[in-house]
Amino acid sequence: MKKVLYLLITVFILAFTGCTDKFEEFNTDTKHPAVVPGESLFSNAQKQLSDYTSNTNVNTNIFKLISQYWTETTYIDEANYDLVTRNISSNIFSNMYLRVLTDLKEASTIISETTVIAAEESAKQNKLQIIELLNIYVYSHLVDVFGAVPYKDALNTDNVYPKYDLGSDIYKDLFARLDKALSKMNAGSGSFGSSDLYYGGDVASWIKFGNTLKVRMAITIADADNAFAKSAVEAAASKVFSSNADDCLFKYLTSSPNYNQLYGDLIASGRHDFVPANTIVDMMNAKKDPRVSAYFTELNGAYLGGEYGYSNSFSQYSHISDQIQTPDFPGIMLTYSEVCFYLAEAVERGYNVGGTAQSWYNKGITASFDFWGVSGASDYLSQPEVAYTTATGTWKQKIGEQSWLASYTRGIEGYTNWRRLDYPKLYLPENATKYSDIPVRFTFPVNEQTLNAVNYKAASAAIGGDLISTKIFWDKY
Repeated sequence: MKKVLYLLITVFILAFTGCTDKFEEFNTDTKHPAVVPGESLFSNAQKQLSDYTSNTNVNTNIFKLISQYWTETTYIDEANYDLVTRNISSNIFSNMYLRVLTDLKEASTIISETTVIAAEESAKQNKLQIIELLNIYVYSHLVDVFGAVPYKDALNTDNVYPKYDLGSDIYKDLFARLDKALSKMNAGSGSFGSSDLYYGGDVASWIKFGNTLKVRMAITIADADNAFAKSAVEAAASKVFSSNADDCLFKYLTSSPNYNQLYGDLIASGRHDFVPANTIVDMMNAKKDPRVSAYFTELNGAYLGGEYGYSNSFSQYSHISDQIQTPDFPGIMLTYSEVCFYLAEAVERGYNVGGTAQSWYNKGITASFDFWGVSGASDYLSQPEVAYTTATGTWKQKIGEQSWLASYTRGIEGYTNWRRLDYPKLYLPENATKYSDIPVRFTFPVNEQTLNAVNYKAASAAIGGDLISTKIFWDKY
């Protein structure tokens, strides 16, 4: 019986192998490859990062609420600074570490280990440095949100209990990594080509991106280390974005799953959870800002924002503009308008970056108008309440208010600059009794208290307590 069974098996194998001379290829699952190309992982990391940055999901990204661009209608917990119920901090960790940084790390590993001919070595090096620039972008964001995060121990699968590094130490290392990456990039060579969903593989654009990111990071820490910030800004200022054409944008499509996450949250969901906040609408009305028509819809011939942090009827207030709610509205990562305000601030701080504070301020506002397709920037700048020489307040107020207005839809930028410059003045929501109730950081993920308790406690003690009132190291005033 056994002999018969063995004979049948042998016949089957011979028959099977006789049918194909490509046995290994036949047994390869081409739809689920064991090794994903590094370029594909890089593309996925870019999309995941843009999706996270763009969306307004209350479980993940509430920065448009915290910065008071928008407010909520029925469920007002997030506008009242409830960061815990929906595990928002945990979801930020998950998005940044698991979906973005892990893919970037694996992409870098695969590309590094891929052998290329000598003529392609420069392009390979450019790919690795572009990945590094996005790593730096993500880690600086994490520091700006939490103040301390896993860094040196992060992404190590052999260590499920990573230590936290202080934000000041992380920033110091990020600057070193940024300089090293920029020094290795060759604008005369290629990189990712069409796999690069931000710049199409244009290395010169990525070099500008890196220098613009350097200015942003340096200005962010200026109050904590002015001498270093001055040196970094002056070294990068001549190499940053020079027009809106340099903006780092993610081009979304009109169909699922590749439409802008804002469209998913505001339209495809069928929900009506958000209206513009009176904080921004009141300011734009007072300044007669024509961008209001690009930002919001009219209600009975006027623009009316919902009361920040209180219940608001969706039908009784202005809405988010149709332009922003289109499925292919771009993901906005870094802009020329943004860097213009940083350079205006740099001049006020005594840095040698060329131009005047007024000229950079004017360029920032004009670039914002152009981005939104709104005319009338010159007339707007001629108003006494807007013109740099006559607008109310110190340079921090003037730049702070206008950079905040120009950063609309980009909640984290508005939030970070508000914390640094202390402008604009925000409104208090229903559950806040004093201005200091407004969060200046997000608390660590709740699950870190149990799953990584020792390192959580050490990080909490190191920054002065895991509280929303504990300032990030660069927030000095």
